[in-house]
Amino acid sequence: MESNAANDRHSVGEGSGGVNLLRPPRIFFLTMLSIVFWALIFYFISTMQGNMASLLLKPSAFSLTPFRFGRDRCVGRYIYMYDLPPRFTADLARECGKLVIGMDMCKPMENDGFGPPLPPGDSLPEKGAYDTDQYMLELIYHARMRRYECLTADPSIAAAMYVPFYAGFDAALNLMKSNLSARDALPRDMADWLVRRPEWRAMGGRDHFLVAGRGTWDFVRGEGGGWGSAFMTYPAVRNTTVLTIEASPWLGNDFGVPFPSHFHPSSDADVLRWQDRMRRQDRRWLRGFAGGSRPGSKRTVRAQIIEQCGSSSSCTMFASATGFHNSPDGIMGLLESAEFCVEPCGDSYTRKSTFDAILAGCIPVFFHPISAYIQYTWHLPRDYRSYSVFIPQDDVAKRNASIEETLRKIPPAKVARMREEVIRLIPRVMYRDPAAMDVTFKDAFDVSVDAVIDRVAKRRRAAAEGREYQDSVDGPASWKYDLLEHGHKDIGPHEFDPYV
Repeated sequence: MESNAANDRHSVGEGSGGVNLLRPPRIFFLTMLSIVFWALIFYFISTMQGNMASLLLKPSAFSLTPFRFGRDRCVGRYIYMYDLPPRFTADLARECGKLVIGMDMCKPMENDGFGPPLPPGDSLPEKGAYDTDQYMLELIYHARMRRYECLTADPSIAAAMYVPFYAGFDAALNLMKSNLSARDALPRDMADWLVRRPEWRAMGGRDHFLVAGRGTWDFVRGEGGGWGSAFMTYPAVRNTTVLTIEASPWLGNDFGVPFPSHFHPSSDADVLRWQDRMRRQDRRWLRGFAGGSRPGSKRTVRAQIIEQCGSSSSCTMFASATGFHNSPDGIMGLLESAEFCVEPCGDSYTRKSTFDAILAGCIPVFFHPISAYIQYTWHLPRDYRSYSVFIPQDDVAKRNASIEETLRKIPPAKVARMREEVIRLIPRVMYRDPAAMDVTFKDAFDVSVDAVIDRVAKRRRAAAEGREYQDSVDGPASWKYDLLEHGHKDIGPHEFDPYV
């Protein structure tokens, strides 16, 4: 009996019926191999999808959010872009011949707002140089967002909502109209269209952002009339985040972003080569000024800049040189030849030349804090002394300060550190080619979008806690909030109080 029992126990594993108890069948192994195989296939497709899509397809605002196996690198970075009716976008761009009286603005709209390509010159890179107009920011951002790697058609997972309204083009077409209703017709239409959307109602526009290719002053006309449209005064728009080439120090929802310059690289190598070139640049002048005179009083900063430069053997300018004002190669050549570039207020507080100077590795000299320090807080260091020189404009205008004497007092070692900081900033203030792939540097667009997403996230967290997130206020102290260090909430006296 014991022998038979042992034989019976031994046969479990050898007989045809015993295999199913101790040894998995062959179909099980085949199934597991199939699962692993397809999991690997999905993984490699998901990791390569960004590159392949940009090569083979033109992304749409309403392309499906890609399936991703494993960690989703776009979590917290998805952007939902509205597909606006053409009257808010393409129809405005088609009016390019009417944007500026006496000037055809159609050519600057070429190449997604970069303008016509420029041939290699003495002072421009061999590739990636364009004749870019300063008012093309709306086209530039729209083109980049179309190729944004984390674009989604699902607003419920979006970190922010982008409204590609060409507000600057509309303003340019209507600024001179005496009929205020006609001037405000399309901006009002845009605001009314938005507030009817379910995406808008979710947070009342607090998760939305727009880009205006002109200064805030063109969009904040009061009820009593005056300059510009009233677009940014509408309650709906006041809830959004507005990116503009010149923000107001006294509003809480507009943020300055860099003017577009002439170099739009397509790779990390392009940027590194340019930075190295600016480090080795022969700077034979102490200071340079790329600008012209203004009619009127001689007791202005600009008039004194020109007067002091004209009487100095260490200063270069082309204030009276014919044709240089419209020559990107000539402008960049002047800026690249100087240690310091003086940047007075332009037609308003800011000027495109500031970013041309940084691109040229030239240390900017400012005369008013609104020109940069309380303007481009997302893109430029809070420690303005690390990359620039500040000389109060009244000291210069009243002939109480010599620009040359001030600059010569700066030790050479400090000048070298400041220039290196300026060169380090170059990627943050330029706009790369939207078709560029596999770049690792963050350009002005990336910095801006990251800041918008961060602001929206804070507003969402506050809403979840039943409160309103307030990172700024309207009024005289608004600009101080933008200068607060991380984690600080209280504002007080500031060194810029006398100027703002």
